[in-house]
Amino acid sequence: MLLVRREIGDVLRELRLQKRHTLRQVAGRASVALGYLSEIERGQKEASSEILLAIAEALDVPISQIMREVSDRLAVLEGLTIPDTVPAELVASFSR
Repeated sequence: MLLVRREIGDVLRELRLQKRHTLRQVAGRASVALGYLSEIERGQKEASSEILLAIAEALDVPISQIMREVSDRLAVLEGLTIPDTVPAELVASFSR
């Protein structure tokens, strides 16, 4: 089953790790409970648009970038034609 919240969580976690931030750092900057952020990253909780924006700001990433990445991942999972802007390594990671 395709879960949008799981893809959102994966994107948020990957961005956080790329920036070398801990869950505690991002949770503090976003004023989100540490446990709640962890559940969002694991795809266990749905995040409101306000929470997503706070997390994006804490990561210093535009919310549009996060949503674009999620959209591209969903397109791959749905088997849709992928736009040229999707990194080849992302496509390869979903090819099974």
